Amino acid sequence: MQPTKRKKNPNANAEKQKRFREKQKALGRKMVRGYVSPKALKCYSELNDKTGWSDSEILSNALRITYAAYKKGQIRVLNQYLEDNNL
Repeated sequence: MQPTKRKKNPNANAEKQKRFREKQKALGRKMVRGYVSPKALKCYSELNDKTGWSDSEILSNALRITYAAYKKGQIRVLNQYLEDNNL
């Protein structure tokens, strides 16, 4: 007698990803995608090494810091610092 094999659900991974996305959405989170420049990748690597932050934490903090600079009228100062320091 041969052992019975369980049939694999070909949509199992897609269903799991859908549940994950729905859970994140319910928590008020939004997926943001994009490509980073080589300069930004260097900054990312250093931040990740020194802080241990995940991709999500780095992106969330970067957005919050940029927004704070914008709200305080300091966005030009921030951009000038990045340019002056070749970042």
